[in-house]
Order: sequence, then structure tokens, then C-alpha cells
Amino acid sequence: MPSQIHPLADVQSPHIGSNTRIWQFVVILAEARIGYDCNICSHVLIENDVIVGDRVTVKSGVQLWDGVRLEDDVFIGPNVTFTNDSFPRSKLYPEAFPFTTVKAGASIGGGATILPGIVIGCLAMVGAGAVVTKSVPDGAVVVGNPARIVRYVDSSE
Repeated sequence: MPSQIHPLADVQSPHIGSNTRIWQFVVILAEARIGYDCNICSHVLIENDVIVGDRVTVKSGVQLWDGVRLEDDVFIGPNVTFTNDSFPRSKLYPEAFPFTTVKAGASIGGGATILPGIVIGCLAMVGAGAVVTKSVPDGAVVVGNPARIVRYVDSSE
């Protein structure tokens, strides 16, 4: 099935997988790569150096900046904030942005903040509003500011 792009979206990238749904007021820059069967909700911005895997959901109000990598089956809740520059200054850009990777099957709750260069492990869960300042191991559940591990995902979850 072909991708579905709302007429009020600005999708410059030709790299959109089949059966992906892109809703109104989404901006996707030319070099971004989006997998198949994704759901990109309204008011999302995706920059050039971004890779989104298959079956990924990105809820409203999220910006995926250069360097963000979302593997397959990832869920990004509404208004999650990704950052890609540890020392931002107006009109001064790093030579390269660090990669921030969300591994397969991980979920990030609404309003969480993810600092640059972080890896969120496979099947990990980031609680709503958490501020993730260091990488999260596979299967860990983290909450708070700064985010801390409170438990690990049970295999039945």
C-alpha cells in the first residue's frame, strides 16, 4: 500500500516507506529516511540526517533533529524533546552532531527530554516527563529528572 501524505504536510524526502501515514503540518526535509508502516502525527519536524525505522509512531509536537536514529517498532510520545548540541550557540554549529539512537521496541513517554548522544536500549521505557542524561540499558524503565532506573521490563510486557 502506498504512503499517505496529508495535503497540508511539507514532505521533501522521496524516502518514505509504503503504508506510512504522514499527517497535517508535518515537515520532513529532503534527506530524511522514513521506514514503512510508520505513523507521523501532526506538527512533527524531521531534519535531513534522521533515520526512522519501520512501524515507528511519532506523536504530535516532536522534532527529530540531525543525528536522531529511531530503530524499528519505536514509540515516541507527544512533545518529546530531542537535543543534538551539548553547547548550543546562535549561528555556531558543531562539525557533526552526535547520534542519538532509540533501539528497537523502545518507548519514550510524552514530554520526556533526551540529551544528545544518548542510546535508549532495546525495549526500554522512558517515563513521561523524564530527563534522560545518560544512556539507558536494554529493557530498563527510567523515570524522573535526571532519569533513573526503577525496574526492568518483564518479558511478558
